[in-house]
Amino acid sequence: MEPNVISIVLGGGQGARLYPLTATRSKPAVPIAGKYRLVDIPISNCLNSGYNRIFVLTQFNSASLNKHIKNTYHFSIFSKGFVDILAAEQTPAGPFWYEGTADAVRKSLRYLDPFPYDYVLVLSGDQLYQIDFQEMVEKHIASGAELTIATIPVSSKDAPGFGILKADDDNRIVSFTEKPPLDKLPGWESHVTPELETEGRVYLASMGIYIFNKSVLKDVLKANEQHDFGKEVIPQAIQDKRLVSSYLYDGYWTDIGNIESFFEANIGLTDDIPKFNLFDANTIFTRPRMLPPSKISGTTLDRAVIAEGCIICATKITRSVIGVRARIGAGTVIQNAYVMGADYYQTLDELRIAREKNEPTVGIGDRCYINNAIVDKNCSIGNDVRIDGSNLEDGNFDNYFVKDHIVVVKQHCTIPNNTIIE
Repeated sequence: MEPNVISIVLGGGQGARLYPLTATRSKPAVPIAGKYRLVDIPISNCLNSGYNRIFVLTQFNSASLNKHIKNTYHFSIFSKGFVDILAAEQTPAGPFWYEGTADAVRKSLRYLDPFPYDYVLVLSGDQLYQIDFQEMVEKHIASGAELTIATIPVSSKDAPGFGILKADDDNRIVSFTEKPPLDKLPGWESHVTPELETEGRVYLASMGIYIFNKSVLKDVLKANEQHDFGKEVIPQAIQDKRLVSSYLYDGYWTDIGNIESFFEANIGLTDDIPKFNLFDANTIFTRPRMLPPSKISGTTLDRAVIAEGCIICATKITRSVIGVRARIGAGTVIQNAYVMGADYYQTLDELRIAREKNEPTVGIGDRCYINNAIVDKNCSIGNDVRIDGSNLEDGNFDNYFVKDHIVVVKQHCTIPNNTIIE
């Protein structure tokens, strides 16, 4: 008999460190890989694992995320599957919004009651990975655990950036510490494979992916008013001597925490064999768009990922991701960049009028040079514009933002002809 699983995707975070990409949208709604949204990753992992009853909890800047989910995930009338939105709400029981990951699940538990389930899979809406959750659930059941936490082995260099769990030889988690400094790491090593030990990856970092037994989840959430899983609920469960198990995952996983990690994750897709493999038997589901194939004229492409519906006349595109409906003019060179594209096409009349007025059109104009940059959706970049973040200091400007030598052109912004940002 198949395990009875309901999945909860946490999609309500503000994502302040990903600003300005999160200025008007929630973090899980940020476009990735040219045609997807971040939230598509955990949902697709669930669907590929055979778990098709999914709630997405939303709160901050949620309009575009809600719209994407509504337009994307539809099931047959003969299926019991669903991807439903549970938006933060004020109720007679309390006038407060979600106050953390655990609090969001606590306030949503009543919506799970009409469904039969034995296990709850709790996921973050802003991570990049491919996991077979069916295997994780099976190991959870076989271990007799009350709670299983997905962990990834990291080195001492990376450990201070994570919550570190210590597991015994039976994969039972016995203690937890939040972002320990280097001098506190000795003694926090866990049993790992000889290969991982040789690499120095002996510390187990929490991935923020949990499987709870139904009764245990209700117990830990109703026992107190703790707001966060990682910082409060999980350490308390370990302290209470509950059987908490580690599921060791050794594949690619990244938490899209800031502009640099977001940029690297996208540019990494252009590698010959990317760590996150889009070209895999497991489908990444997203909104189906009835777009024409991309049209490319006179362009040299090298390690480029091109989404559908683009019109490209550039001279050269290297190590870049080009999103849906992107227009790129003649003589333009793009390298180390993520161009998100557009949500719409301008009509021929709109294009003609803009050119007569010598105004930029949606897309990237002629004879531009763009390097170390993210161009958000629906931007209009004029002719002869140079954008290169390589030597720029951090800063927030009217039309663009600079962080870690990466220029982010803000959504819907216009960069006039002959502008130089470098």
